[in-house]
Amino acid sequence: MSDLKLAQLPDRTPVKLGISVMPDLHQALVAYAALYAQAYGREEPVADLIPAMLAAFLESDRAFSKGRSK
Repeated sequence: MSDLKLAQLPDRTPVKLGISVMPDLHQALVAYAALYAQAYGREEPVADLIPAMLAAFLESDRAFSKGRSK
């Protein structure tokens, strides 16, 4: 066992997912990306925003957090 203070890093290999969304959700995502660009002065593709949006959603879901910690 190592005496290093930093533990071994977890697997960080991205997993590619393909999804289909309804047209109204796609329009909402495009609108969100436009607001994001206005707020931060930087355009990001919807596909790049979705992982961050999902992570934020999961982090804010208390029932999910409780269920996951059991």
